[in-house]
Amino acid sequence: MSNSVYNCLKYTSKYFDEWNNFVSKSKNATFLFYRDFIEYHNDRFHDFSLLVFKDEVLIAIFPANKDKENVYSHQGLTYGGLILSDEIAFKDVLLVYKELLKFLHNKAISQLHIKLLPKIYNTLPSDEMNYLLFKTKAKLTRRDITSVIDAKYKLSIQSSNRKRGLKKAKSHNLEIREINNFEDFWNEILIPNLKKRHLTNPVHSLEEITFLKSKFLKQIRQFNVFSDGEVVAGATIFDTKHVAHVQYISANDDKQKLGSLDVLFHHLINDVFKTKKYFDFGISNINQGKQINEGLLSWKESFGARTIVHEFYKVDTKNYVELNSVFI
Repeated sequence: MSNSVYNCLKYTSKYFDEWNNFVSKSKNATFLFYRDFIEYHNDRFHDFSLLVFKDEVLIAIFPANKDKENVYSHQGLTYGGLILSDEIAFKDVLLVYKELLKFLHNKAISQLHIKLLPKIYNTLPSDEMNYLLFKTKAKLTRRDITSVIDAKYKLSIQSSNRKRGLKKAKSHNLEIREINNFEDFWNEILIPNLKKRHLTNPVHSLEEITFLKSKFLKQIRQFNVFSDGEVVAGATIFDTKHVAHVQYISANDDKQKLGSLDVLFHHLINDVFKTKKYFDFGISNINQGKQINEGLLSWKESFGARTIVHEFYKVDTKNYVELNSVFI
């Protein structure tokens, strides 16, 4: 199929700069794939990230971790999959994927679990893997839905609740500020709410989100709503090239009375991130994607957001042989 030599290698720290440089130029990457983000929770994951070279030139990477005989699109990241150079053609993607599966098979890894990057994050068309997963008999294991506003076709707000909320916020003279620390929002709003309603904690501890902010000053942004100088609501935004993604949303018990979340998201959608292609509210799924929080989904849709999917697949690594007969 090709006279070129393709070589898959496990990531080590000597590739730190080459990996990050590749991410900065990839056609389907976000800042979550930089090593500083991947490695902030190395104590919880056995990193098994991979690099694929063509004639000694890096053309693809795969952020991943290993658990027993399985390798996963990194489970500490929201999304993943095969990250590709901007000039790569389909044939090279096929050969990269084949080499990656063959490498894992030879390492006694029986299955590869892939969490695809939603298409809204792509800079260029990048659906090669959708076809190649089909060819290697991958099985769909999970689908989450995420609620997204397309800036080109933004729906007008029809919800009477949102309109009333904006009026309440105006009457209470709420103030929205972007701030560089997370302490008040984490300790006074987010952590208490998650413990009270879900008996859980944020995915990122205060120390972790503070560290990540220090590494990604422009990409991780915190917006708080204040009433008489007291924080009453907030949102943490992961700001990527094409998408503003809401990582955390929370407000105190007066959110209905104050309209704090209504005014916050009106401001974020229509002012702060109005030039982004998409505003992503995040998923509304629970129970491994099998159920949907109806109230949460309805609230997101009331701002004009509509549904796209996050897809998860698993593939037997031995199926790399299925890629031998694709071209005729």
